[in-house]
Amino acid sequence: MVRRYLILLVFVAGVLRVSAQHYKYIDSTKVCGIARYKLQVKANPDKQLVEIKKYIPEITLDLRYATTNNFMHRRMYKIAKAYARLPVVKALQQVEAELKTQGLGLKIYDAYRPYAVTVNFYELTPDTNFVADPRKGSKHNRGCAIDLSLISLKTGKELDMPTGFDSFSRKAGANYMDLSAQQITNREMLKTVMAKYGFRVISTEWWHYDFTGWAGYELLDIPVEWL
Repeated sequence: MVRRYLILLVFVAGVLRVSAQHYKYIDSTKVCGIARYKLQVKANPDKQLVEIKKYIPEITLDLRYATTNNFMHRRMYKIAKAYARLPVVKALQQVEAELKTQGLGLKIYDAYRPYAVTVNFYELTPDTNFVADPRKGSKHNRGCAIDLSLISLKTGKELDMPTGFDSFSRKAGANYMDLSAQQITNREMLKTVMAKYGFRVISTEWWHYDFTGWAGYELLDIPVEWL
């Protein structure tokens, strides 16, 4: 029995070594690949990355990084699927359900983002007001951040917001006030409903929401198509 256990430990250690990567901005032990992620999920099922559409079929996706319609002007993901940690998606279910009573819904621009993509963003645009510092990683890399907006369920169109997604302007700030009354109303409505279910907007981007408890989830570098 002891011998079998030791063999298993050696095997797991070997898998972890093979899957390990080296990063120039951060200690590699702080970023998890597929092998470590699977072990973490086995120990705690809440750490699973789940496909948002499977839990909220009616949600609208506009995954910009699966297209060339983004500030990088190239596809960063090979497939157009959005993932987040299980508790994050369950909270989004509640947000979507409440919005539905008002004839509204969510449109998601981005969710889980592999750490390597965050590095690519930073190397093109090293402005940490708008892209995450790879020395710390992003809440997106933890599967605990969502970029989103509001849509009308009747028309399918986005509500009027201060800027478009991924605008690198002052107007994108979560508390910027030199806007139309309607833009402020729509932005604050989104803030209110997201906060009710455990999400907090970041100061520089009205569309970016971090989930409460994000610090309990590890940075991941798993390509979306592997999930």
